[in-house]
Amino acid sequence: MKKLWRVTEPDAIAEFLKAEFYRDEFHRDRESFEPVVMHADIANEAENALRRALLFRRRGHMWRELPTDTQWWEVSIEPGDLDLLSVFPRAQWRRIASGNFLLKSIVERIRNKKFSGRTREFISKVQAFSYRLRTDQSRSCVLLIGLDESSPFTILEGNHRLTAALLADGTLARNRFRVLCGFSARMSESCWYETNLANLWRYAKNRMRNLVYDKDADIERALKDAGREFVADPMEGSLSSRKVVPGSK
Repeated sequence: MKKLWRVTEPDAIAEFLKAEFYRDEFHRDRESFEPVVMHADIANEAENALRRALLFRRRGHMWRELPTDTQWWEVSIEPGDLDLLSVFPRAQWRRIASGNFLLKSIVERIRNKKFSGRTREFISKVQAFSYRLRTDQSRSCVLLIGLDESSPFTILEGNHRLTAALLADGTLARNRFRVLCGFSARMSESCWYETNLANLWRYAKNRMRNLVYDKDADIERALKDAGREFVADPMEGSLSSRKVVPGSK
């Protein structure tokens, strides 16, 4: 894997949130916050605070398990990296993987094994997505995590897209997306990168600690800390931020 340039955590959060925003968990947030999510201004401190809070409302349990010293880089995937990529082990991917979460193994099982029921329906959607990727020229972003450029990587966001792309062609999987990778020498302490009893116990404690109130997911608190508020622009049908002056209305 080749590092291209450093990116900020707000940039990584913006891409992660944009990719996840179609999910049912974000349904209540779309009407109010879609412009800030789909057209991110990374230089805007208030927007960054809002996007972080939105992400943490639904995916804080994931992001919180990344080491605090994680550095985000935009990278290019080289041919040999495809052998080191593993899908994020959740939901239907567990049924497909049968214990082997390497991306190439997943693709091989999809091509050669007969599945049934909901897993078969899920695979049909991935295969249909694979055909769309061959003609669709839009460029989305996938997120990976790893120890360094030569160690194994886990797909934090982008299981469907990278699997669909590799089903079509290895070159498509390497060149089709913007790729951000979070690197940390402590990444093996994350249960998303390495599943063991110690990491799962840490994850369970963190979830319990933030079960009732998660300050990182408090949108009003995030904007107050940034000293900003968002106001509707009736002419543009979008949101804009403004500085809050103490004592003003």
